[in-house]
Amino acid sequence: MFLESLLPVLVVTATFLAVVGMIRRIMMWRKGQAENVAIFAGLAAIPRRYLVDLHHVVARDKVMSNTHVATAGGFVLSVLLIFMVHVFDFAPQILSWLLLAALLMMGTGAVFVALRRVNPPSRLSKGPWMRLPKSLLMFSVGFLVATLPASGLLSGEAFNVLASLFLLAAIVWGLGEMFLGMGWGGPMKHAFAGALHLAFHRRPERFGGGRSTGLKAVDLNASKLGVENPTDFKWNQLLGFDACVQCGRCEAVCPAFAAGQPLNPKKLIQDMVVGFAGGTDEKYAGSPYPGKHIGDAKGNPHQPIVGGVVNADTLWSCTTCRACVEECPMMIEHVDAIVDMRRFLTLEKGETPSKGVEVLENIIFTDNPNGHAPNKRAHWAADQNLNVMSDVKRADVLFWVSDGAFDMRSQRILKAFVTILKAAKIDVAILGDEELDCGDVARRLGDDATYQRLAQQNIRTLNKYDFDCIVTTDPHAFHCLKNEYPEFYPQGETPDYQVWHHTTFINQLVEKGLIRLGSLSVQKVTYHDPCYLGRYNGEYDSPRAVLKQLGVEIAEMERSGFRSRCCGGGGGAPITDIPGERRIADMRMDDIRETGAELVAVGCQQCTAMLEGVVEPRPEVKDIAELVAEQLLEPTQTALEEWQPAKISAVASV
Repeated sequence: MFLESLLPVLVVTATFLAVVGMIRRIMMWRKGQAENVAIFAGLAAIPRRYLVDLHHVVARDKVMSNTHVATAGGFVLSVLLIFMVHVFDFAPQILSWLLLAALLMMGTGAVFVALRRVNPPSRLSKGPWMRLPKSLLMFSVGFLVATLPASGLLSGEAFNVLASLFLLAAIVWGLGEMFLGMGWGGPMKHAFAGALHLAFHRRPERFGGGRSTGLKAVDLNASKLGVENPTDFKWNQLLGFDACVQCGRCEAVCPAFAAGQPLNPKKLIQDMVVGFAGGTDEKYAGSPYPGKHIGDAKGNPHQPIVGGVVNADTLWSCTTCRACVEECPMMIEHVDAIVDMRRFLTLEKGETPSKGVEVLENIIFTDNPNGHAPNKRAHWAADQNLNVMSDVKRADVLFWVSDGAFDMRSQRILKAFVTILKAAKIDVAILGDEELDCGDVARRLGDDATYQRLAQQNIRTLNKYDFDCIVTTDPHAFHCLKNEYPEFYPQGETPDYQVWHHTTFINQLVEKGLIRLGSLSVQKVTYHDPCYLGRYNGEYDSPRAVLKQLGVEIAEMERSGFRSRCCGGGGGAPITDIPGERRIADMRMDDIRETGAELVAVGCQQCTAMLEGVVEPRPEVKDIAELVAEQLLEPTQTALEEWQPAKISAVASV
């Protein structure tokens, strides 16, 4: 009977200590910068965000998804019932059976967690995480035995014998890991931090099937631009770092890590925790940054991150492809954190590496990264007989040509798309010399001041003219125009036009019968998903639909769709040029070769340049616009007669 009376004391004591630890953790997060959140709405949304939105990501691994449901679901239900049965003595004869079922479910999940840890993949952190399945089993078995008397399945005398064996060992061990670990550190820390991270997420638009990928603007009037110290992050960003479960999914998909560059997104997030919590990374039990030693990171909340917690090369290795963000089962925003730290290095210290300074100066003085004369932007179209908006004032489609206008290879893509538009009898115009760089490169290199200037000037230019939609062959410009420019419109105003990528637009032209296509002679083609079209904007289907219209067999790469491997061309990576063991583009071409395809279709000028930079022999690289332009047939007269230019948005709807 003594042990039965001890159980509620242990539970209440562990709960009290856990709450103290949680308050301590919250105070660490609150050292970050203020950020407005919907407190009560966020807390109320936790069940749906956890059980639906988060589960969609976890469910990509069916075994671990079911394991997590059993383990986490059983634990949460068990905790509620433990208080009702063992602390408050509420209907123990009835609820004890539910508690036994919950503990059995949790124990079953713990067995599968243990099996996963027998020979764990390299991406999983070891160390304290190796004891987690044991702790889960101790908790479930200990409380299961302690609940048997209440259920009537075991007499009190037998219970005292068994409890003497299990209670102090299993329950104390289990309570220590499960309860105290949530607030004081250890593998279970993610359960507490993760729930609050979902409630106060920096991008609540991501929940409920939404998408939020645009970078948030820097307040250029702030006393400090970007993030220097851990306390310069928003408080809910610090909370997000603490939610990491060290599963290594981000590590497994990171192109920079695979290329041997000094970046591991999992290690980066753990180093951010070292930064705001203080200490070193000596206890980190996962893969290091390639070529770097574990134990060198030292930080505290008010110490500069770069030079203490991480090296600058780690930040500049990122291609901003968002593969880590897309794969993270806790929906942590790695790219936001990296760009925030880049902003300080660029705007406050002027420490953009390699050709970064030159490129930014080119953008500032010539409005394009390569320093071309701005008045030559429309030279590529000299033989295209295109209208210029300053002359016509009105067009159905505004073709945003981007900086491909200065590159001879990209000009072939632009001209191919113009050929398609003319075949479909589309009323199209370009901005000509009025179009400036969209600012993508400047922003990803951390120069938000230059980006904002370009965005505001481009918006003023766009507002001068009348058009139904913008179409571009550049996914980076597409992303900026669609997802990031609206933030710079005056408060209460929104763009009165739509923005489309050319592959989406071409697909709709085909489906509406405005263009007809022949069949490619090449029978086996693979498609490379550009990061800024796929993961940033969710467009995976239209390019493939167009290829099918061309009568080709699409040989999908193992890394395709939302798991597509980056070409290495985003985020200013070719400019900062951080050395690694391999080039990312070479690895992507290896993915392509494995399909046996004769040709790789792309939908991005930057991807074309990166993949064509791979040493031959290799498959031919062509933009979808080029493939379509080569196979154009005359459209049907009925389609042309039914076409209504004023309803361009209906054609370009996804």
